[in-house]
Parts: sequence; structure tokens; C-alpha cells
Amino acid sequence: MTSTPATTPDLLEKVTNLAKRRGFIFPSAEIYGGFRSTYDYGPLGVNMLGNVKRAWWRSMVQMRSDIVGLDAAILGPPAIWAASGHLETFTDPLVDCKKCKERWREDKIDGVCPNCGSTKFTEPRAFNLMFKTQAGPVEGEGATAYLRPETAQGIFTNFANVLATVRKKPPFGIAQIGKSFRNEITPQNFVFRTREFEQMEMEYFVAPADADQWYRYWIATRLAWYLDLGIPEEQLRLHEHAQEDLSHYSRGTTDVEFAFPWGWDELEGVANRGDYDLTQHANASGVALDYFDQTTKERYTPFVIEPAAGATRAMMAFLLAAYHEDVVEGESRTVLRLDWRLAPYQVAVLPLSKKSELEDVSREVLELLQPHFMCDYDVTQSIGRRYRRQDEVGTPYCVTVDFATLEDRAVTVRDRDTTAQVRVPIGELLASLRERTGQS
Repeated sequence: MTSTPATTPDLLEKVTNLAKRRGFIFPSAEIYGGFRSTYDYGPLGVNMLGNVKRAWWRSMVQMRSDIVGLDAAILGPPAIWAASGHLETFTDPLVDCKKCKERWREDKIDGVCPNCGSTKFTEPRAFNLMFKTQAGPVEGEGATAYLRPETAQGIFTNFANVLATVRKKPPFGIAQIGKSFRNEITPQNFVFRTREFEQMEMEYFVAPADADQWYRYWIATRLAWYLDLGIPEEQLRLHEHAQEDLSHYSRGTTDVEFAFPWGWDELEGVANRGDYDLTQHANASGVALDYFDQTTKERYTPFVIEPAAGATRAMMAFLLAAYHEDVVEGESRTVLRLDWRLAPYQVAVLPLSKKSELEDVSREVLELLQPHFMCDYDVTQSIGRRYRRQDEVGTPYCVTVDFATLEDRAVTVRDRDTTAQVRVPIGELLASLRERTGQS
């Protein structure tokens, strides 16, 4: 068997087609012609996206004693976004092509219109990326609200609430997963840049003197997370922003970048936000957002280290990194070599026949495994075709129930990556799969 990552120029097209064909990601409102830059996550996609978020939550909250969770509101009043600087500075440079009239983000087109090739554009103007709406039945400035462009501000405005209720002290963090909305000028590259997306953000509050130490710690920790979940080291790199490229709040930012088909691009940003956010909201609201250290008798506004990742963007990177094209016994196949923690299904139960006696045992096996693994149950077409289907969606293990099972109470476990098969007694099956996935 030979196996190579599919690093060809058409990789994005292959993964996009697979995602739709196998139920990972659908264009939203497709029966109405679609709605640009919005996507729906199908039966396999919702499983995988949920697994990405669970893996992040496990590493950031469940396995730590210094980080707690939060789920803040999506809608927010203008005062939040005025204090954070978003109303004034959350903009991209917008230009119009004078020939075809298409609008573009100036810093993404290299002076040439992607639509018609013209080099003649209007002067760039600032375009605010936030979605503005009205809250309540009465229109007017008093009812103006915004969909959040990031999850971070809900954490900052709840800093005092969390501090008072969970009795933490710096260094500690607040983590959140949720939807964000940005009115992007040029959404592009499948789910990489969309107007509606999910973020996984954590704000880590530290003493100012310790900020650089924790900034470096979180850069290394977040890079290690992607490596642990299966992205090859050569497809990841760190990019530290130059001083002149930093956001208005940042004292230092480093991106974890992935080798996307179009080149290196941001997967996650880790920023030292200083005390900017807490200071801004304290000044605007009149509520103290500082911390008094009982040991040192010192009062200070904590600095914040922020690892901010996109759940949907991370899922896309995992799909791209996992996509392989193999030759098995002279036959080509497509296989997603996903880490079992991310795979939409960890185990597929496959009865060799639809005969009722096999179905009964197969259902018994399925019920044995379902409390412990996300399982698929597939009875259609030949066993070879079913193996290929499971390979293509990244299922690590197939459990085949055949006629010999009726005699020996054993099943065949097939490994996705090696295609090796081994006979396992049903009574030992759960322990065997736990061992294979490193759970025992």
C-alpha cells in the first residue's frame, strides 16, 4: 500500500466536493440559489465540528484548574463596541473596480481586479465590518445593537462577575466558544473566511510583570494542540507580527499558520492585549475591573493573553491535512486520516448480510459501542464499497459482523490507515477499541 498527502493545486476543490458529497458542509439555502459565504454543517460536519470544539474545550477547560467557561450574549449595545474600539477601528480598506464595478478589500488583491483584470480603482475607504441591527419594536439610536464580531468582549464585560463567583485569582482564564459575525468585503476559500463563523477564544488574566512569559507559553501550547490532533509539523509555522502591523490593542501578536492550498495563512492568533480591554470598559462603564492581590497588597489591572481560534477554520485545516489518496491492492481510494477524536464516526458497524440473524447480532454490537463511540451503521452494498465509504469520511475502525460470528461470537475489526484486519471476541471488543484509541 502506498499513501501520500494530496498536496496538489486542486486539493481545495477535492475537499470542497467531498465535504458536500458526504454530508460535511452544504452551501446554505442552496435550493434558493445559495446565500454567499454562508454554509450549513451536515450530519457528518456537525459531528466533526462538535469534536473540534470538544477537543478545544477539553484541553482549555476540562483538563485545567485555572480556566473556567462562559457563554455570553451575541447581541450587544453600542457602548461595548465604542469602548473596545470596534466602532472606530474595526475596518478594512474597501475599493471599487472602475471597470467592472466589483468591490474588493484593497490589501487582498495586489492592485489587480480578480474579476476583470483592471488596475483602476477608486480611492480606498474604511468599511466597518460589524453587523448593525435594531433591538426591540422601536427604531432609532436608542434601539441600535450589534452582532458581536468576536467573543472576547463578552468575557471582558463579565470579568468582575466571574472573579466574584468562582474565586479565581491571576493567572486564570475565561474560555468561550460561540458564533461571531463579520461583514467581510471579500469572503473566500470555502469556510476559511465567512461572514458567520464560530470562534474558540480564551482570555488569560495575568499580573503585568508576567505577561511576556505567559504570552510565550500560550504560543507554544496552542501550536502543540494542532500537532497533537494530527496536523503534520511541516504544515504549521509561527508568524510574529511586526510592530507596525499590530492591532490597536496588541502589545504583541503571533499567528499559528497552516499551509493552505493558496499558501500560508492564519489558523489562530495569540495576542498580548495588555490592559487595554479592561481599562477601556472600566473607564466607559464606571465599574472597577481590576484585581487586589491579598498577598502583595497590590491593586492592578491584569494584562490579558488571548489565544483566539476559529472552530470552522480549524475544522477546514484538519480536513485538508487529513485528505490522502491511497492505492490499496492496486485500487485507488480516498481516505481522511483524521485523529479518532475528530472523526465524525469513530466506529462503523457493518453486517456482512441483511439476514435477520446477522442484523440481531450487529445491533447488539452497535448498542455495546454507542455509549462510548460515535457509531455509524451501514448495511448497503458490498463490504468493500462500505469500507471505501468509511475511509472517505475518516472512520478509524470498521467492525464487520459475518456468518462466523454466529458460531464464534467474534467480529472482524479493520483499521482505516493500515487496512489490517483482526478477529476480536465481542466480549473483548470494547476493551480492544479503547486500547486502540489510547483510552485504556
